[in-house]
This record gives sequence, structure tokens and C-alpha cells, in this order.
Amino acid sequence: MSTDNTVDLKIVEEPKRPLAMHPKKFGMWLFMASVMMLFMALTSAYIVRQAEGNWVYFELPSLFYTTSVIIILSSISMQWSYNAAKKDNTSYSKIMLLITSLLGFGFLIGQFFGWKQLVTGNIYLVGNPSGSFLYIITGLHGLHIVSAIVFLLIMLNAVYTGKVDSKNMTKMEMCTTYWHFLGGLWLYLFIFLLLYR
Repeated sequence: MSTDNTVDLKIVEEPKRPLAMHPKKFGMWLFMASVMMLFMALTSAYIVRQAEGNWVYFELPSLFYTTSVIIILSSISMQWSYNAAKKDNTSYSKIMLLITSLLGFGFLIGQFFGWKQLVTGNIYLVGNPSGSFLYIITGLHGLHIVSAIVFLLIMLNAVYTGKVDSKNMTKMEMCTTYWHFLGGLWLYLFIFLLLYR
């Protein structure tokens, strides 16, 4: 008498863990992608319009060089603030966030006086398209810097009230990413304007 001792083996696959991203982070990345597309469209339109002629060539304001250095320094201080918060060094994080905010204001003030240099050089918002594009591109970037400074001030308040620590870094990470993004965007725009002025 033979018995069949076969055992049915079923291969059970472990369910794959979906890639997860915090919804607010995902929303911010979508927003940054749309901002990047806006500026890519503007710079593309700039090149197309320049090729059509009737274009005034000009020197960029000297203050734009200074503001470029300021935005790089602010990105460094923002990263230091983030790193300090990650290590629960809130006092250093506060100082670096405050410095980043002040550098952000310095960037905006420098851009404004850069516009005044343009006016002195007879480059206006209304008139030749070269000036119009320059004011629109730098002005839109400036508006985004204003939004980032508001975000910085919110984060500064959060750090001062103890709402940011190594276990609660989502908003701090978002603020850092957004600030680096705007710094990188300015450098792209500045180099673009240097090459296609």
C-alpha cells in the first residue's frame, strides 16, 4: 500500500511596499516642477524673441553679481541650519536660519537696486523686449524668493517654539529643498542672462 506524501507548496510573494512620499513634499516637488517649466518657457521665449531682431544688448547690473554670491552663501547657511536641526542643535539651527533669512532680504534689496542700475542705463520694463524680459524674469524669481522668506520665517518660529527636532524634520527639509531650488534657479537665470544678454 503506497501513500502519496506530496505536499503542495505555494510560493507566496511578499507584497511590495509602495514608494511613499509625504503628501506635502510631493506637492512641493510638483510646484517646483511647474516653476521650473515656467522659467524654461520664459528663457526659451527670450531666445526666440532675441533672434527676431530689434534687441537692445546691455550689461547686467553689477549688483546681480553680488546677489549671486549672497544666494550661494544663503544656501550654505540654510544647509547648516538643516544639519544642526537634524542633530537637535536648535541654538545653532536658529542662528543659521536667521542668517539665511537676512541673506534672503539682502538678495531682494540687491535685486531692487540692480533694477535701479538698469533704469540708469536706460533699460526699462516697457520699451525694448530685452528689458521687458529681464524685468519679468528677475521679478518673478524675486516673488518666489519672497514666498521662500515667508517659509523661512515660519520655520524660524517653529525652531524657536521647539516644533522642529531630529524626529520632526519634514517642514525643515521642505524649506531647505525649496531654498536650494530657488538658489539654483537664480544661478541658472544669471548664467543664462550673461550668455544671452
